[in-house]
Amino acid sequence: MNPTFPTVLVIGAGGRLGQAAVHAFAAAGWRVLAQARRAPVSLPPGATAVDTALEDTAALLAQARGARAVVYAVNPPYTAWKTQLMSLARLGMDVAERLGATFMLPGNVYNFGDTMPARLVETTPARPSTAKGAIRCELEAELEARSRSGLRSVVLRAGDFFGAGTGNWFDLAIVKSIGRGKLVYPGPLDVPHAWAYLPDLARAFVAAAARDDLPAHTRLHFEGHTLTGGELLAALERSAAALGIAPEGGLRHGGMPWRLIRAGGLFVPMWRELAGMAYLWRVPHQLDGSEMRRVLGPLPSTDIDTALTRSLLSLGLAGAPTPARRAAA
Repeated sequence: MNPTFPTVLVIGAGGRLGQAAVHAFAAAGWRVLAQARRAPVSLPPGATAVDTALEDTAALLAQARGARAVVYAVNPPYTAWKTQLMSLARLGMDVAERLGATFMLPGNVYNFGDTMPARLVETTPARPSTAKGAIRCELEAELEARSRSGLRSVVLRAGDFFGAGTGNWFDLAIVKSIGRGKLVYPGPLDVPHAWAYLPDLARAFVAAAARDDLPAHTRLHFEGHTLTGGELLAALERSAAALGIAPEGGLRHGGMPWRLIRAGGLFVPMWRELAGMAYLWRVPHQLDGSEMRRVLGPLPSTDIDTALTRSLLSLGLAGAPTPARRAAA
C-alpha cells in the first residue's frame, strides 16, 4: 500500500457507524485500521483488522502510528452508559491525543432535551432532560476542554441512524415485522424526526477528516433526512413495493406500546432506558446542515427512496415472505 495515503483508525469498527466509516474511508483512498473487539466479518481493500483492545493503549498506539484521524464509533450497551461511556471515550481521546490525530465523534440530539427547538443549529443551547443527555453533554464539554491542551476534535451531530448494520430503531422496531406485513412507528405520525443515512454520514466524516484547517474543537450538524412518521412510512411502502415484499393491500401500520414499556421498565432495564427517551418521537426536531455545507462544501446525499431501499436490502429483506405471498403460495 502506498505509505503516502493518509491513515485513519476506526475504533469500534464492528458497529454500524464503524462499518460505514471503514467503507467510506477506504473508498476515498485512506489506509484504514479497523479496530474492534471481534474482527469485522469483511473488510474492503485498503482496510486492515486490528483486534487490540481499546484498553491496551500502548499496543494500539504502536499499531496506529501515523494516523491522522481517529473515528470513535464505540457505542456501549444502552443500559451501561453511566458506567462505561465516559471511561471508554477517555481512552479513545488519549489514543488520539498521543497520536497527534483528530478525534472524531458522532454526536446526537440528546444534548438538547425535551424542550429543544424544531430547528437545531450549532449554537442551540444544550438543555438535557435525561441522564443520557447529561452524559453526552459531559462528553462534549470534556472534548472542548481538552482542545485547549492539545487534543483536536470534531463532533458531527446526526439524527437516528439507518442504512448500515443493526441495533437501532430502524431495524429493531420500525421494519422488524415487515416480513409479516407490518410497520411500527414509535411516535405520532405528524411529528418531524431527524434521520441519518449512515453511508452519507460516513462520507461527511471523510470530508471533515481531510481538513487540517478546522478549529481545535469543531461541532457540525449533519442534516440527513427529516421526515414525519407518515412520510417515513409512505416511503417505506414505496421501497417495499419496489422490492416485492409488500402485500397487495399495503403494509399495516402500528405504534409502540409505550404504556406497557414504561410499566415493564420497573423490571426490564432496557425498557426503562427506552421509555426515558420516548420524548424524541413526540418533540419535532431537524438538524440544520447549512454550516456543515459552508465548512466542508457539497456532500453526497442519497435520496430517501434509494436510501430506504438499500437499507432494506442490507437487512436481507428483499424477497421476504409477506402475508399476501404466503396466501398465494
